[in-house]
Amino acid sequence: MISVGVKELKAKLSSYVGMVQKGEEVVVTDHGREVALVIPISKERQAVKSLMDSGKAKWSGGKPEGLKGVKVKGKPMSNTVLEERR
Repeated sequence: MISVGVKELKAKLSSYVGMVQKGEEVVVTDHGREVALVIPISKERQAVKSLMDSGKAKWSGGKPEGLKGVKVKGKPMSNTVLEERR
């Protein structure tokens, strides 16, 4: 994990964004105090965006909804989770 001050981050933003694209996490500091974390986009977020772009899902920032053509076989996931907890 890389740590960088706000001033340096502003001066070399493209370089740090490149590091994040390669999987690195960057901690942003302000006067030596950690204030933010810049991380790569998660695979889950990428999957949701792909579904939205293809029109298979709609998302207004809350819980994703509107999946089309997805069928689940078997018992409900909630039952499976409860069984695994026992």
